[in-house]
Amino acid sequence: MSRMDDAVEIAGIPAPMHWSEPPVATRYADGVLRIEAGGLTDLFADPAGLNATVNAPRLLAEVTGDFQLSAKVTVGFKATYDAGVLLLWAGERQWAKVCFERSPQGQPMVVSVVTRGTSDDANAFTVDGDTVWLRVSRIGPAYAFHASTDGQHWEFVRYFGLGTDAAEVGFEVQSPTGKGCTARFAEITFTATRLAELRDGN
Repeated sequence: MSRMDDAVEIAGIPAPMHWSEPPVATRYADGVLRIEAGGLTDLFADPAGLNATVNAPRLLAEVTGDFQLSAKVTVGFKATYDAGVLLLWAGERQWAKVCFERSPQGQPMVVSVVTRGTSDDANAFTVDGDTVWLRVSRIGPAYAFHASTDGQHWEFVRYFGLGTDAAEVGFEVQSPTGKGCTARFAEITFTATRLAELRDGN
C-alpha cells in the first residue's frame, strides 16, 4: 500500500478502495490485508442517545448490484470490544457491520450492528480461537450477514435494510476500550452474484 489518500487495489474487489478513516498502520501483501487501529476507536451510536463514536479506520469501495464479500478474519484480541469487521457504509448515521469481537467475558464472538440514526447491537455466537470467516451480501435493496468457523458452512447472522442500496463495502478494525487492535483479512473473496438462500448454510 502507498499513501493513505491513494486508491488501494485489493485483488478480486472490482473497484478501487479508499480510506474513509485512516489506520495507525496497514499492509497488503500476498492477498492478506492487515489493519491496525488506534485506541478508543469504534463505530457505534448509542441507542440511548448518549454518544456516538465514528472514528474507527475503514477501507471502503463503491460497488453496484448484488454481491457477496467474504474474508477469513484473525484478530489480535487484547481489550473488550476489539474487533475485525466487514462493513457497509452509507453515512455517519447509516451503516452496518458484522464483527469478530472480544466480549466483556473475554470470549471471541460474532456480533452485528445496524445503525439507522442509532445502533441496534446483537450478539450471534461465540468462537473458539482467534479466527472466523465473515460474509456480507447485498440482495437487491436488502443485506445479509453470515459467519463461518470453517469457511464452508455459513451461519445466518442477520437480514436487514439500510434504507439504501448504495452503501460502500469494506473492512474496519476497532478498539473501543483498549489501546489498539490489529486484524488480518485473508482469503478475501468478492463475487457479483446474488445469495440464493439465507439459511441453508451455503
